[in-house]
Amino acid sequence: MMPYFRSQAAPPRLPEGFSLAMEDLPIDAEAVNLFLQRCGAPVRSDSKVALALERSAWSVRVLRQQELVGFVRITSDQALNANLWDLQVLPGEPEADAVLAVLIHISLNRLKRDLPGCSVSLAATPVAVPVLERFGFIGDPNGIRAMGLTL
Repeated sequence: MMPYFRSQAAPPRLPEGFSLAMEDLPIDAEAVNLFLQRCGAPVRSDSKVALALERSAWSVRVLRQQELVGFVRITSDQALNANLWDLQVLPGEPEADAVLAVLIHISLNRLKRDLPGCSVSLAATPVAVPVLERFGFIGDPNGIRAMGLTL
């Protein structure tokens, strides 16, 4: 009997003029903080952003001519759960769907390789929801609602 393999769609590609930076090491916290604020995140100290980056498993950045236009960072307990944090693309970016698709694809592929079977969660902006659904994410399964509290 022949094994059954689902046909895989081609991995998403960045549009021309964009580049990818994936690092396991901490990155420029000030640049990430400014980028996140441009995306609507609250003002945070650079030192707190640096600490979050340092304690993350890894991050993925998308650049256009050295300007940060897309970002995600990943945390995990290295066993059962992983979280995608700060999944953002600059507001008004015409290639937002393509950038989001690449960020999600790279993150999920690495998680599948490093932590097969773990659950993956994130809080998403409305613009990211259609792209996330294409990757199999579901919102509010069985009526469950995520909750958060900013201290």
